[in-house]
Amino acid sequence: MPSPFSTARPATAPDFLLSRPSGSVRTQGARRTFTAVGDAARALRGGEAEIVVGALPFEKGSAAALTVPETVVREPHALDPHPYYREGPGSELHARITGFDPAPTEHLRRVEAAVSTIQHSGLDKVVLARAVDIAFDPPVDPRLVAARLIRLAHNGDGFIADLSPAGRSGHMLVGSSPEVLVRRRGLAVSSYPLAGSAARIPGAPEADVAAGRALASSAKDLVEHAFVVDHIRRVLEPVCSELSVPDRPVLEQTSEMWHLATPITGTLLDSSANPAPTALELAELIYPTPAVCGTPPAAAEALITTAETARGFYAGAVGYTDASGDGEYVVAIRCAEVSGDGTAARAWAGGGLVADSDPQAELDETTAKLRTIMRALGLETPPAGP
Repeated sequence: MPSPFSTARPATAPDFLLSRPSGSVRTQGARRTFTAVGDAARALRGGEAEIVVGALPFEKGSAAALTVPETVVREPHALDPHPYYREGPGSELHARITGFDPAPTEHLRRVEAAVSTIQHSGLDKVVLARAVDIAFDPPVDPRLVAARLIRLAHNGDGFIADLSPAGRSGHMLVGSSPEVLVRRRGLAVSSYPLAGSAARIPGAPEADVAAGRALASSAKDLVEHAFVVDHIRRVLEPVCSELSVPDRPVLEQTSEMWHLATPITGTLLDSSANPAPTALELAELIYPTPAVCGTPPAAAEALITTAETARGFYAGAVGYTDASGDGEYVVAIRCAEVSGDGTAARAWAGGGLVADSDPQAELDETTAKLRTIMRALGLETPPAGP
């Protein structure tokens, strides 16, 4: 489906981008597309593709949106949005909230029910999300949303992925994720999971620092974080000759949130008989982590798919892999899916629930996380209370 903005936007406007402080990739066009990770991985290993970019859905049984692009530009730093989107004719955006899925009161009820389930079953953790529906008049170019997210992000993080290969014609997933699912450089592999969160307190430096310190010592959040780290350790240990997993998480900050984070690093096993997995294959092995799903994974996913409207690509992954096997994937959070005609979008935010979670605090956490996308759209954060 041709973009409604193709005649006005810059010729360099990407169909895919991943902006990271450690290096960025943006691409245009599509030589070939894939809906299955295995097919894309075989094309990379067989020399049929120099790079594959795109998004993986939350539910692994659903179609992926993977593309072999026509042109690729790499930069050794976060991207600087084109002036057209910063202050030019493409910089105007008019958005309004049209609905919630579910309403805040219903999300609160679902959280209460999920916490009760955890307390009385073998489920240890589940992540429940809520969505906000948004309308644009005039229609928005998703690249403008990405440009705003990159400029607002603490580290210049941002992404765009065209979802057309998955049958969502013209739809784009746009976001600013601070969470690295996996990165591969040669045989070096790393992951930077985030789990356990607290809202930043703007304009009050001492209270803001105190909020971060409280998170770092929160027993509930440390337990929640440990589930994620243990999952990644179990997945990476069999494919690594060395793996370093710190005993305690560190504090990571975005413009809106404090997070508990663990920098995991390792060295991949590699031989002629068993080549090291590519970044795409590693992403497929690791995701979805308990940071966006829960544990045990099958029970958590069953509860999510019963309680929520389909997530689509929210809580999946976005990234790229080149022919050498190197690449990077971020967890698809702090994001929105923009419709092909640019008139509507859906944004999500979720929170991890454990046995001693406080339902109102969990609802407030989703509201704080929604601030990332809401600020980029010039909107007030939607209400958290009943």
